[in-house]
Amino acid sequence: MRKSPTLASAILSRSLTSASGAVHRRFLQAALYGSSSGSGCRHGSRRWFSSLLDSLGGSSSRAASLGLAGAVCAAAAVTSFSQVVYAKEPPPPEVVPKDVVLYQYEACPFCNKVKAFLDYYDIPYKVVEVNPLSKKEIKWSDYKKVPILVVDGEQLVDSSVIIDKMGEKILQGRKANVDTEEDEEKKWRRWVDNHLVHVLSPNIYRNTSEALESFDYITSNGNFSFTQRITVKYAGAAAMYFVSKNLKKKYNITDERQALYDAAETWVDALNGREFLGGSKPNLADLAVFGVLRPIRYLRSGKDMVERTRIGEWYMRMENTVGNSARIKA
Repeated sequence: MRKSPTLASAILSRSLTSASGAVHRRFLQAALYGSSSGSGCRHGSRRWFSSLLDSLGGSSSRAASLGLAGAVCAAAAVTSFSQVVYAKEPPPPEVVPKDVVLYQYEACPFCNKVKAFLDYYDIPYKVVEVNPLSKKEIKWSDYKKVPILVVDGEQLVDSSVIIDKMGEKILQGRKANVDTEEDEEKKWRRWVDNHLVHVLSPNIYRNTSEALESFDYITSNGNFSFTQRITVKYAGAAAMYFVSKNLKKKYNITDERQALYDAAETWVDALNGREFLGGSKPNLADLAVFGVLRPIRYLRSGKDMVERTRIGEWYMRMENTVGNSARIKA
């Protein structure tokens, strides 16, 4: 999303013959870190024991009912406790911006990093999905990349800068307990931008089937016309398959899956037994890692990562803590 290789632009330009060269380059920038997204807490209970109770009679039925009721109540208590421990941190109402608009690509990891921040701090925001071919939705801005966050009329750009600025606005007086904690948070936020995001594209475009899987999500959730959706899905997937090979060389990646697993394990090691890097609650580094991983979580690469590394428990805690989106539906 920040930069796209010249080789990638050339490949996609030859693939999408019906559009202009400039349009191809813009799309490639949009697709470079694109991936799939799956979120939302799984909840609710199943009444699997109702037939069992019906088959029991007299005192046995009453005993079973009481036992099951106790188990359900205990489970509910545990669930309630975990929700209290991992609660969101909404700021005081007086510092919450009145109007927040995010210009984004749905599959962009940098955009998702900003959304993780907004969701966790429960800051209501509207979303404008930008067409990566025409970019007509952001023609008003001199900044031609996403994310762009407009806060009460003020334009903020670059995901890390956006989060810093928003933190200054809503987290007034927020201080780390000691300087080393603040340094640790900054260190891992840099690691997300300088390393973790660069491991994603070679994985989600690793082979033709995974490239098509990624572009199926991108085109289904992006701002495309019907014709663009069909053309982009297949031409884009083919182009990015080849681009991913170039990215592996650029970032000295030999085995892209192992690089993803190693990154996940590196993050878990950084937690050092803590629930979050921030301790009992997420800090900005937790939100950054979660944000960039959220788009790939339910793609093949994300599933493999959770199955073959230790990151799954932390990710689930983050998913539950960040909770529902603060997005305002249009």
